[in-house]
Amino acid sequence: MSTELSDSVIITLVLNGNQQAYAMLVNRYQQFVFTLVLRIVPSREEAEEIAQDVFVKAYKSLAGFNGTSKFSTWLYTIANNTALSFLRKKKIPLQSLDNEQTMFEADSKDSGMQANLIEQKSKSHMLTSAIALLSADDAHIITLFYKAEQTLEEIGQILGIENSAVKVRLFRARNRLKEKLETNFKQELIDIR
Repeated sequence: MSTELSDSVIITLVLNGNQQAYAMLVNRYQQFVFTLVLRIVPSREEAEEIAQDVFVKAYKSLAGFNGTSKFSTWLYTIANNTALSFLRKKKIPLQSLDNEQTMFEADSKDSGMQANLIEQKSKSHMLTSAIALLSADDAHIITLFYKAEQTLEEIGQILGIENSAVKVRLFRARNRLKEKLETNFKQELIDIR
């Protein structure tokens, strides 16, 4: 049985005066928020600052979170808007960057397990590299859907667009991702089949 507290329970704790509980939400979402911001803002250092600003803004506005959407959707909306506001102020062009840390580490002594983890790491790296070749908009929507596991409705809410537009953008982004994979990683795709 999992003892991990739900977002709503943590939010209730924070709103009832337990400010340290907010650290649980930060730990839970900091990597995804940073990844989303980094897809919009070209500088890693600026993306780190913006991600911190996102959590400060979310903390200050937590009482206004009404629970009609998931906390993650609400938080990613703040991240998206904060990053875009930063770009408007700085007049920096949108860029697609993907400097995520590798998701899997081969820490098992079992060679079969290590081989499987290495293969997963290789696939993850290939996919991450292909996403980095996409436009900022395409990389952003792919990240929201697959890595942040947001629904179409939640992505629409985050980006401020209709669900039908999300479907179209996601469909086109998937096709462009497939093209990037087939063009730039042709041999790797053959090897994993």
